[in-house]
Order: sequence, then C-alpha cells, then structure tokens
Amino acid sequence: MSETDDYDAIDVEIITKPVRSKEPILIEGFPGIGLVGNIASQQIIEELDMEYIGSIESRYFPPIAVLYEGLVNMPVRIYESEEHNIVMVVSDIPINPSVSYDVSKALVGWAKSVGVKEVISIAGIATMGEDNKVFGAATNEEMLEKIKEKVEIFQMGTISGISGSVMAECFMHGLPAISLLGATKTQNPDPRAAAVVVDVLNSLYGFSIDTEDLIEQAEKIEVEMQKLAEDVRTTEQSTTPRKEFPMYG
Repeated sequence: MSETDDYDAIDVEIITKPVRSKEPILIEGFPGIGLVGNIASQQIIEELDMEYIGSIESRYFPPIAVLYEGLVNMPVRIYESEEHNIVMVVSDIPINPSVSYDVSKALVGWAKSVGVKEVISIAGIATMGEDNKVFGAATNEEMLEKIKEKVEIFQMGTISGISGSVMAECFMHGLPAISLLGATKTQNPDPRAAAVVVDVLNSLYGFSIDTEDLIEQAEKIEVEMQKLAEDVRTTEQSTTPRKEFPMYG
C-alpha cells in the first residue's frame, strides 16, 4: 500500500495517509451560515480524538495557513477515527461558489475510492423561530427513513453552497447521504445550533459526543470563529479579482 491516498480533480487535490477504516461514514462540515458545520465538526474531532490524515488543496482557496496553539494547520483538513469508523472533513475557510462543484466532485470521488458507505453533511439554515431545530434531507428513501424520527424533514426548498453541491454529487453517484441543517437566526457563529446537530448525530449513530462545552463556551467560540471569518474575508478581498463571486454574502 502506498504511503498516501491521493485523489486529483481538475483544480482540487486530496492528499491523505491510507484510510484504515472499513466502509466508514464520512462527515463533512464546511463553513456556512452560523458556521454550524465547522463548529460541530471541530467538536466531534476533539471529543473522538481523531487523527489528522490529510488535506484538500486548491489554487482557488485563499492563501492562508491556520494556526492552532502556534502550530500550522491546513485550512481544509481530513481526520479519521478507526475506532469509531469515521472520516471527517472540516474546513476553516468558506468554499467559493465558483469552485464548489470541483471540491464536491473531488470529495465524493475520493470518498468512493476509500470505501465510504454513507455521507453526512452538516450545515446551518436560517430560520425566524426561537427553537433550536435540526432539519434533515436525504438522497434516498432508506436514509430518509433513518432520520425522520430525529429531525424535522426539510419538505421543500434548496440546500445552497458546498453542502448542497456535496449532496447533489452523492445523489448522482448513488452514495447514500443525509443533510443535517441546524436552525440559526444569525449569520454569526452559532455554537448552540451546532450542539443540537451533534445531539442528533449521537442519537442516530450511538455516539456519546459531549455538547456541554459548546453551550458553556458559546460566547468564546463565537468571538474566535468570527475573528477567523474576518481574517479570511480580508485575505479574500485583497487577493480575489473583482469578477469572481464573493465568499460571503
């Protein structure tokens, strides 16, 4: 076996160590409204002590390195927990709409190449209600049946951004997938919405991921994630030609 599992799309490259899990589930959390996917994914990675195994790279990503306790991290990272049979993709940068198709195509192609059996897409959805709900959608009837007692089924509408693109790609390639959308009333980071999504994952898959920290540290997380988002926005504005789509808005 080679030292790395490489998957190359036109403008996206995925480089990882070999995935050891057999028919794992893949969970992806890209930044979107409320940064629900990113925050929930980070909590899962920390709670399950997942191992960093690689990254997704593209010349269309903003030119930044993410620092954590003084160490450099790639902005779009891949982790694995062989014990829990999970592969996780988490991003600290929003994916520009102009490259979402290539990223989702590369991600789903890579997922199939390493034997992923199903995909879970975590994102946020804007609502006006006060309740912390989780809305759900699926690529087939079997997956819909799996989640219907745990979430409010998203009856009609659209899933936008990279999460929608990933779901569409899974549907086209027959890879079972579910979308878990944490309801949020704000564009700002919303750890409370992320916590409710993690609770649903615990119920669906028998995990025991703690969400108390997300609630207790909500204000601190909100400030830290907002600062990261602002840094990425500043970098994008200084390097992206005017004709390209904005990353925020």
